[in-house]
Amino acid sequence: MKFPIPKLLKKSALINPKQYQQMYAESIKHPDLFWSKLAEEFLTWNKSWDKVSNCKFQNAQIEWFQGAELNASYNCIDRHLPQRAKQPALIWEGNSPGEKRTVTYLELHQEVCRLANLYRSLGIKPGDRIAIYLPMIPEAVFAMLACARIGAIHSVVFAGFSAQAIRERVLDSEAKLVITANEGFRGDKVIPLKDIVDQALEAVECVEHVLVVKRSASAFNLQAGRDLVYQEIIQNYSDQAECQVMSAEAPLFILYTSGSTGKPKGVVHTTGGYLLYAAVTHKYVFDYQDGDIYCCAADIGWITGHSYVVYGPLANGATTVLFESIPTYPNAERYWQLIEKLKVNIFYTAPTAIRAVAKDAPNGPDKYDLSSLKVIGSVGEPINKDAWLWYYEKVGRGQCPIMDTWWQTETGGILISALPGAIETKPGSASRPFFGVNPVILDPNNEIIQTPMEKGRLFIAGSWPGQMRTVYKDPARFKQTYFSDAEGFYFTGDAAYFDEDGFYWITGRVDDVINVSGHRIGTAEVESAIVTSGIIAEAAVVAVEHEIKGQAIIAFCVLKNLQPENAEKLVKDAVRAEIGAFAQPERVCFVPGLPKTRSGKIMRRILRKIASGESKEIGDVTTLADPSVVNEIIACYND
Repeated sequence: MKFPIPKLLKKSALINPKQYQQMYAESIKHPDLFWSKLAEEFLTWNKSWDKVSNCKFQNAQIEWFQGAELNASYNCIDRHLPQRAKQPALIWEGNSPGEKRTVTYLELHQEVCRLANLYRSLGIKPGDRIAIYLPMIPEAVFAMLACARIGAIHSVVFAGFSAQAIRERVLDSEAKLVITANEGFRGDKVIPLKDIVDQALEAVECVEHVLVVKRSASAFNLQAGRDLVYQEIIQNYSDQAECQVMSAEAPLFILYTSGSTGKPKGVVHTTGGYLLYAAVTHKYVFDYQDGDIYCCAADIGWITGHSYVVYGPLANGATTVLFESIPTYPNAERYWQLIEKLKVNIFYTAPTAIRAVAKDAPNGPDKYDLSSLKVIGSVGEPINKDAWLWYYEKVGRGQCPIMDTWWQTETGGILISALPGAIETKPGSASRPFFGVNPVILDPNNEIIQTPMEKGRLFIAGSWPGQMRTVYKDPARFKQTYFSDAEGFYFTGDAAYFDEDGFYWITGRVDDVINVSGHRIGTAEVESAIVTSGIIAEAAVVAVEHEIKGQAIIAFCVLKNLQPENAEKLVKDAVRAEIGAFAQPERVCFVPGLPKTRSGKIMRRILRKIASGESKEIGDVTTLADPSVVNEIIACYND
């Protein structure tokens, strides 16, 4: 099923199909020339580059805009002031409806400068690391941009991670300062952030100060000589602060992976290439045009929040929405209330959120005026067909293209996506590569697959400016993880195929590929098929050893409503109809919920342990959004 290129309702799209083809061809044939043009168009540089790119995947060497100098904070704020001083830069939508704050570009400049001066007064120098453990409040953006202003490196930790997770990240980055809040709110949950930080920092010597933002009136402990209260001291500092000119290759931030297996990886992104790629992808993938109200509902604790809440939009002079709450609080119509109230033009969220609100309030969007929308997007995992169609018809009214974006923390920005006005869309397909991105699918012998519909491992040939540069303090791990599987290629870790139209389909992580009787199939494919049964809100499948088939499929399913008598048969029949009998689950287990990280990703390793009878060896579950669901799943599976 292919959807034609829809006409945008408000304005003509930035590019058409012919322009996309021309720009993409140029970006692959002459990447240095292509990116140098965009670098001059999108960013302001203090010093131009001597060489556009110097990348050798064999050595895990990646450099862009050698010799160039700039400042990310200047590019996101200062240069916009002559034209945009009074324009909203941030619109904060608090946890509870009615909590709102608007920050203009002038106010953003003042707040960031004050905090930058505070950093400097605490002895923070260029290259020092600052850990940020804040809810989705404006101060979180101030904290990031103030780091960029003085050349410090920020490491944002999602405000909900455990004390142990914070401790690991603070110690690895050797952070000198931690910024947190007294507490945070997520729906009806209160998170004691300051207490968690105090626990995390026990016997940690590298942290010299903790800066605490009062998010609420609740009391909190202060450690004398270490802790400072943001609101009590910030007005003591000037609202003017010089920008530290940085090398294009100077680290801008470290963002740690969730650490679900092994030690968390400190993904390092640098200043020039990352900022350029975030800005370019934000503009073209979402057809951002001057005056649009842009809302990415992600948290800044994840790369989506870095690239598409903060750096990309602000580099483009946009108005970006900060959403502190969750999509189901106080009810499953919160997103649509937000869009109607703010007249949002571009909306970007995760399939997990889409499925949740579609399950709880399938007709919720019908009650609201969503006519301001022109583009809607999806991020985080492949979106199944049913959720795609619901999003397209109910939210986009059949008139807004869906940008089903594929990318990673490591890529810095979107690598594969449709483009509004330029590329058709297909439910469940990531679509076509972005400018400068050259996907390659390899078979088990590392031969390039050139036949449509043949599944393999997804690699990228050639670098792009937003690519990560290294794993912090562990370049050997960087090379081993991303460049050792096939020489000369970046390994994404994902399985994929392309169809006869050249559209790419991501079928899940390579380690989530199941081999049933010689048939290799991605977990995402089976999960999408299960949902077509009509009775399942969402599903996760894993493999267990099978003496005949090699591997058998176990499906964990969350029902939409009460369980019908023939529920298991309906699920198996749906998979048989969509994929074939070989992909039919060996067992279907109906559970109240799935084990998800706070970014919405399903932790299938936990389900594999349960399905393999190793529930006592699951390990740490503190990074889950709801750890209690694990015991509920175990009880259901053993029932």
